[in-house]
Amino acid sequence: MTSSTGTGATLVIVGGGGFRVPLVYRALSEGPFAGLVSDVVLLDALPERAHAIARVLSALPLTEGRPAPSVRVENRLEDALPGADIVFAAVRSGGAEGRILDERVALSAGLLGQETVGAGGISYALRSIPDMMRVATAMQDLAPDAWLINFTNPAGMVTEALSAVLGTRVIGICDSASGLVSRAALAAGVNLGGSLAGVDYVGLNHLGWLRGLSDGAKGRGPDGQPGSNRLPGLLADPVRLGGFEEGRLFGPDLLRVLGALPNEYLFYYYFHREALRAIGGADRTRGEVLRDQQRDLYPRLAASADPFGVWEDARLERESGYLAEARSREEERDEADLAGGGYERVALQVMRALLTGRRAELILNVRNGTTFPGLPEDGIVEVPSVVDGSGARPLPSAGPLTPHQLGLMSAVKAVEQDTVRAAVHRDRTAALRALAGHPLVDSFHAATRVLRGYEEAFPALRSSWAG
Repeated sequence: MTSSTGTGATLVIVGGGGFRVPLVYRALSEGPFAGLVSDVVLLDALPERAHAIARVLSALPLTEGRPAPSVRVENRLEDALPGADIVFAAVRSGGAEGRILDERVALSAGLLGQETVGAGGISYALRSIPDMMRVATAMQDLAPDAWLINFTNPAGMVTEALSAVLGTRVIGICDSASGLVSRAALAAGVNLGGSLAGVDYVGLNHLGWLRGLSDGAKGRGPDGQPGSNRLPGLLADPVRLGGFEEGRLFGPDLLRVLGALPNEYLFYYYFHREALRAIGGADRTRGEVLRDQQRDLYPRLAASADPFGVWEDARLERESGYLAEARSREEERDEADLAGGGYERVALQVMRALLTGRRAELILNVRNGTTFPGLPEDGIVEVPSVVDGSGARPLPSAGPLTPHQLGLMSAVKAVEQDTVRAAVHRDRTAALRALAGHPLVDSFHAATRVLRGYEEAFPALRSSWAG
């Protein structure tokens, strides 16, 4: 591994054996983010995965001559965190097998089997939150001045739990909303110019709507009011809608009714029956597909003479199957739909703003405050935000929530807060209330069955309840 002679910061990646870590590292080695970080520390619950990813990093075909960040692998938080400036967390608690159980237990109860939405998302959060709370507590002791950029899913719930420990020094990220905005802007012929002044996006993580879109330079007039909104024209044009992922996913009829472009995860709400039928009728769940794709991936990365080539082939195969239940068997995901930066670019823009003070506008998971008066002030929302050396904060909302948006967001936010309470305080009643109150769980009996199913699938969950 090439050693860095730069004077940049130290980045600790918790979940450093994660599949997409090479994308982060490549961006830190060339292009606009090069030189931002001098040292990268990989920490993973399975150290052999982190060592395999380190081999991929050493083999990346970098195009620029400047030294790449140094890389080291650590096995313990106590060894990884001291000296950290930024901690980036992308942890999959329970691994691929845990995800499969999240999916299969829900399906066996007649519910949607998806890893971040509905019953599966609640189960995932009940594992992720305690693991990430341990990271946050360790940061308080070992790296109190470090920032935590959280991509551990479900990102909104995990970020909300961690904010009780780290306050504003935790920022949640997700690439889904920013990808939607990028694709819609391209289809509408809108030049955002690096600004979100012309973007009216509201929601929670994996539950939001793009309601307005105008050129960045014209996003607000002298009176502070929105400029020319190009979104209605896009929503009225079936041809342009057919040219990008969300337009095809939801179709012109629903989009005309909504008057907005939903985040792709709202497919599970607006087409719940179809999604449940597609997932339930598939031979394998998404988790099983990924497990099978990557069953021998890490041993091959560790042994191959071309670890980058092995990783790149797996990346392309993995990306092409994303949200496959929303598409027909014949329809492949367009490469343009994969554009929009990905979570790694969002993370790097946040990182640069925090380390250099260079202002950036991004859609992030941040504290609500007074952005949406109908939601808790301490709740985490996913909205256009400004981030700089002092942290991240929401930009003013372009307008109030519609009753439909407020109703769905309020219902899901109540579920999220009950889930956080269940995970942090080991409160089984709160977990059952979260499941029973979720809009995609249609029966208290089903909620009871699925919670019992998760307790059987994850014995540690059953033993964790207080009392």
